[in-house]
Amino acid sequence: MTTITPWEVKGNINYDKVMSEFGVQKIDKALEEKLLLHCGELHHFLRRGIFFAQRDLGFALDQHKKGNLFLYTGCGPSGPIHMGHAMVWMFTKWLQDKLDLELWFQFTDDEKFMFKDQSYGDIQKWLHENMLDIIALGFDPKHTHFLVDTLHAGLMYPEAIKVAKKVTFSTVKSAFGFNNENNIGTIFFTSMQAVPAFLPSVIHKKKMACLIPHAIDQDPHFRVTRDVVEKIGYYKPASIQCRFLPGLGGISSDGKMSSSEGTAIYLTDTPKDVAKKINKYAFSGGKDTVEEHRKHGGNPDIDVSYQWLTFFEEEDEKLKEIYDEYKSGRLLSGELKKILIDKLNTFLAEHQKRRKTSDSMIKKFLYKS
Repeated sequence: MTTITPWEVKGNINYDKVMSEFGVQKIDKALEEKLLLHCGELHHFLRRGIFFAQRDLGFALDQHKKGNLFLYTGCGPSGPIHMGHAMVWMFTKWLQDKLDLELWFQFTDDEKFMFKDQSYGDIQKWLHENMLDIIALGFDPKHTHFLVDTLHAGLMYPEAIKVAKKVTFSTVKSAFGFNNENNIGTIFFTSMQAVPAFLPSVIHKKKMACLIPHAIDQDPHFRVTRDVVEKIGYYKPASIQCRFLPGLGGISSDGKMSSSEGTAIYLTDTPKDVAKKINKYAFSGGKDTVEEHRKHGGNPDIDVSYQWLTFFEEEDEKLKEIYDEYKSGRLLSGELKKILIDKLNTFLAEHQKRRKTSDSMIKKFLYKS
């Protein structure tokens, strides 16, 4: 059985079915050309259909042309950041750089406290740790504003109650599958998540458009947001959705990498950690013996190491070469894993170097009203 909610993803994901059920549209050629015109190039996530769906993306790009667009994304601090989280923010940073946009980054510490079996102190510890990783990804501190739901409650709550007044319990139950056992904080939370989609309009005292890059499982929050914010005088937020980075277990595992499965690659992992996890857990599309593999070739379409390289190897020609070499049998499964391990460890070495200086920059990122 497939489950996709903002808090749980299970099963093999049929993205065409998800698009139909969620009511999002595929990014077509016309939108790709529009993105190319605005950005000057297409990110490999777009070229390869990793960011594959959207709501009102064309409208957002039209507003960008008028200088009337901002970005919004977020993080729920309850544990270490893994590569599945990071890929969304890597793309968000690319959009910020290419479109020269202000970014509002929400940390939903209230959400994680209400949904997770963790203390408030633990959530605050992860809030700090997650901030270090977000900063290390290279966002521009002059144009990136951190909003922490509990810290910025005085700013956000007056706007959240305007949303909450327009959202019925019936709507929340339908969107998220809640029942009478849910605590009342979880029921209210989507009102807080809606706020950054129009808060810059409040702050700048003009009606602005919002673009939200996010994984497809977060869509229910923003469907509710879109239904409400127009009623209180703001544009519906546009969005661009990505598919999930697959779990290392491949076809036998859940549809995305998860911290709970114990095999996630974290931004704080050592080179040995990465090598051990990839070598031990990454599902292989290779044959049982070297002789058989050389003769019949591997199957990159089910090989997790290759699938991960479609996310993290930027050069199309290099990726095609790896595909052809593996399919022909000239490249062995262990060699393919080594390519991925080296790719991830190169990225993580640079990231962790920047992370060491991130603590002193937190104040620059926290929004000051």
